[in-house]
Amino acid sequence: MPTYRYEGKTLKGQIKKGEFEAPDEGAVRVYLRQQNIIPIKVTPKGKEITLSLPFGKKVNRRAIAIFTRQLATMIDAGLPLVQSLEILSIQQENKVFKDIIRQIREDVEGGSTFAGALKKHPATFDELYTNLVVAGEEGGILDNILLRLAGYIEKAEALKKKVKSAMVYPSTIIGVAIIVVIILMIFVIPVFDNMFTSAGQTLPLPTLIVIGMSRLVQKYVYIVIPGLIIVFYLMRRYHKTENGKKVIDRLLLKLPVVGPLLQKISVARFSRTLGTLVSSGVPILDGLSIVSKTSGNKTIETAILNARASIREGETIAEPLNRSGMFPPMVIQMISVGESTGALDSMLSKIADFYEEEVDVAVANLTSLLEPFLMVFLGVVIGGVVISMYLPIFQMASAVG
Repeated sequence: MPTYRYEGKTLKGQIKKGEFEAPDEGAVRVYLRQQNIIPIKVTPKGKEITLSLPFGKKVNRRAIAIFTRQLATMIDAGLPLVQSLEILSIQQENKVFKDIIRQIREDVEGGSTFAGALKKHPATFDELYTNLVVAGEEGGILDNILLRLAGYIEKAEALKKKVKSAMVYPSTIIGVAIIVVIILMIFVIPVFDNMFTSAGQTLPLPTLIVIGMSRLVQKYVYIVIPGLIIVFYLMRRYHKTENGKKVIDRLLLKLPVVGPLLQKISVARFSRTLGTLVSSGVPILDGLSIVSKTSGNKTIETAILNARASIREGETIAEPLNRSGMFPPMVIQMISVGESTGALDSMLSKIADFYEEEVDVAVANLTSLLEPFLMVFLGVVIGGVVISMYLPIFQMASAVG
């Protein structure tokens, strides 16, 4: 239906402005009179042309968690939803998020449900968020649902932060090592190359290998670096395709050390998300559909969707998940017990707590395993280059001696 902008006056003389979806202008005027608003102006809303920028448009998940928790507190205190949204839009510092909250407030004030207003901003409020809000509005427990949502977002972000922080150290070390080696190959090794060539000395094999690599780097550096960037870009594009996600995500799960860590992260995310949905009253089939999109791995997403299809045919949750081979036996057993006892939501929360702790341990083990590996890597690569250059000098010194 088309959207109309309206301006009207209340019985107390206050000016009200907003937007409303209706089949025609007459329906908007009827709606306004029902709300005791005297229509002054009703105009169709034109299509807005916006420039999509690659940055500055995404709202931070932490900001969404804070907004959700504050809104829950205000509703629990008895403040009307529209007034709460107005207060939160005024105090919001992020301009993009401020505009989104303002638009949501206008939609709610115009007669839309809160969930309906949120669905107009899928980039900020995902399907999980809007479905839980629907359950909260229908059950009259919106404040409780918002508190659960805030807790879920905070725990999900904490898990993501732990994994990212664990990857920063090795990535930095490897990056610095590569830059140092490139600088040595382009600027330092050629000096030794000229010196050894002018001396006419027979060079040992390690020195010949390093000098050969240096000459290759100098000759092809302007091709290799752009080539690596292009390959990385094409790999990212391929990973965004359906087939690319299946292939790469399957390979990632088979990697030693990294594969088990990714599986634990996916299990923790699956359990936390499904537990939050089930405890909020979302039907299990709808919950599994939402959970599959938040798994973070295409192979596990396919396993969840296949399980959903089997559950629709009358199977329990545990049976198809067990057949997928993507979930550890302990998880299957605990889900089976939760189904039989009617405490699936609390059992899923316990699984999530356990696997989040397992992720912490796995990340710590990965970091401790990488440290000696990185030291050896630095010693072999940089130390090997330096020693190779000094071998001929040692030979000359021993010959003179």
